[in-house]
Amino acid sequence: MVLKSGPQAGTRHALSNAVTRVGRASNNDIVLTGEEAAVVSSRHLEIHQEADGYRVCDLNSTNGTFIDEQRITEAKVHSDTAIFLGPGGPQLFIEWDTLSSDELDQTLILPAASSPDGPMPTGNPSAKEASAAAVIGSRHEEMLSHAVQRARRARQLGSGDQTAIIMREMLGSVLRSSKRKFRWTTGFLILALASLGAYSAWKIVYLKKEKRDIDEEIRAIEARLSAGTEDAKEIGQLVENLSEYEQRARALQTNLFYRLGVRDSQQDFVESEIQQLMAEFGAEEYSIPPEFVTQVNRFIRQYQERDRPHMERALGRARQDLDAVRAAFRNDNLPPDLAYMVLVESAFIKGTESAAGAVGLWQFTDATARAYGLRVDETVDERLNSAKSTRAACRYIRELILDFGSGSSVMLALAAYNLGPGKVKQAVRRVDNPIQQRNFWYLYRVRALPQETREYVPKIIAAIIIGRNPESFKFS
Repeated sequence: MVLKSGPQAGTRHALSNAVTRVGRASNNDIVLTGEEAAVVSSRHLEIHQEADGYRVCDLNSTNGTFIDEQRITEAKVHSDTAIFLGPGGPQLFIEWDTLSSDELDQTLILPAASSPDGPMPTGNPSAKEASAAAVIGSRHEEMLSHAVQRARRARQLGSGDQTAIIMREMLGSVLRSSKRKFRWTTGFLILALASLGAYSAWKIVYLKKEKRDIDEEIRAIEARLSAGTEDAKEIGQLVENLSEYEQRARALQTNLFYRLGVRDSQQDFVESEIQQLMAEFGAEEYSIPPEFVTQVNRFIRQYQERDRPHMERALGRARQDLDAVRAAFRNDNLPPDLAYMVLVESAFIKGTESAAGAVGLWQFTDATARAYGLRVDETVDERLNSAKSTRAACRYIRELILDFGSGSSVMLALAAYNLGPGKVKQAVRRVDNPIQQRNFWYLYRVRALPQETREYVPKIIAAIIIGRNPESFKFS
């Protein structure tokens, strides 16, 4: 696979596994970075190797996968097929190698411009020089690939300290398999990798300490905010300090050594899922208020126990309705996982009516239903029509997102769906700082929103996390 755009343009990745996952998250096989990757989901797509080629499968990404300007769920791809991740996002090509078997056993000689130490000698290399340049053949490449996969699995299992051992074993195998005249090259590789390993170990230790220090400062600030101080000046200073530490944390997250040696092994699963969702929604993803994480975990347990029948209905008998709502949201370029709002609103029971007179899957009141094109009178109530009420909900949620601006607008839109946009605006206007009025996490931390709404949003997030990972929470 070849990247054709962005800061990684020209990068080639061998599709040697049966399934190759592509996205922004560090646990993908191919990680995309840079400004173009803003439209790429944490887990965007998979490339499946088949007997006669490859198949691309979209992983319910927020901005979609496109081939020939058509959004696809999955599609067969051919040589030189252009694949776009989101509108205006990174462009990928899958190319079939056409080199002979002899050529595939040779490494490429870098052009002069690619040499980090200055221009390389020009002229046609002799046969002896060409042979010396082809030091690491396909067998060695397979050994290296296998060692990297072992190291990655060890890191995911919490044994990151095994990386150096695995690499030493791989180099030992290479050394034994090399011919005598090529061993000086392998020895140089050993020396270079040993130096890199020593630096990597030092860097990872340093980054771990830096991460602990940042997280301790953030926890201390969060604790002071949770204490409920009413001094507006003190709250403002605490939030400003929190923002500074979050910026440092985001910069740390972009470091390759941090991604490889720290992040995957130290993050709670639920908090990691929340952060991935926030990234897809365009909200702040590094520092989630501990109280919010606690609430999400509480509602996950509630869906596993008291409300288990509701979740089982959504994932079982009502699966067709859930998929229809997801498709409607996707067609309107809205996050399809917001379909789980229906689980919180009505548990996918179509005839549900609340004490306040809200009716149907989406629990519309008479006024809201009519405002978004539904007929509600003595003879017809289109709130009970799943397809029509879902289209009306899409229009309503889209309007709420646009109304509350960028950044955490999806989270504020969820709050407004529960509380009503007018009441949310009244709540946020009590906050003096106009910049923070649209920051959902700020409003959550200072308890600007009513308790019911502060519980409604994490309940939806809990439902989404279970829906995306049913096996992890013992839902078949």
